[in-house]
Amino acid sequence: MAFYKSDLPLEHFVTCIGTDNTELNQYFKDQLGERCNIEEIESRAKSLHEVKMKTAQAREGVKDYLEEAKRNGYKIALASSSTKEWVTHHLGELGLLHYFEVMITGDDVDKVKPAPDLYVKAIEVLGIQPAEAVAFEDSLNGLQAALTAGLKCVIVPNPVTDALAFENHHLRLRSMADKSLSDVIKHIEQ
Repeated sequence: MAFYKSDLPLEHFVTCIGTDNTELNQYFKDQLGERCNIEEIESRAKSLHEVKMKTAQAREGVKDYLEEAKRNGYKIALASSSTKEWVTHHLGELGLLHYFEVMITGDDVDKVKPAPDLYVKAIEVLGIQPAEAVAFEDSLNGLQAALTAGLKCVIVPNPVTDALAFENHHLRLRSMADKSLSDVIKHIEQ
């Protein structure tokens, strides 16, 4: 964080994407020592994120996937390490909240990604088997959680995670606009 005159290397930050702030906060404490004020860092980060989210749009192809899934009668769940408040606010802002039958967030489980708990609970609430589900993930923590829970996983990295070496995924897309949901399902069922 610039106001502390300390760097957060990208290679460390990407390991924290898709999970809670525990590891990130520990990094700040280790780097900054006694002058570290986690509440201040989180407050400033939240303010910066809120400004960015005011102009945010859903990633390319996301709405098309959700609409195709609904048309085809698929059950749709969200499994996020974020809080329910954060998820519902931002999905509402993006006009996507109504697509999800089930939302399991960090508020609903003891352990967030990379632990499989979010996916295990989502599958349970949906009333399906893990082998019947496909996770779409953009982080290493999300990929690990999905695979450990027994789901197939499609990687759609974001600009920050694009250079990461994702392994053991079932498919990697640059964007959801690259391939229809039906084509993705055909590919991973082969």
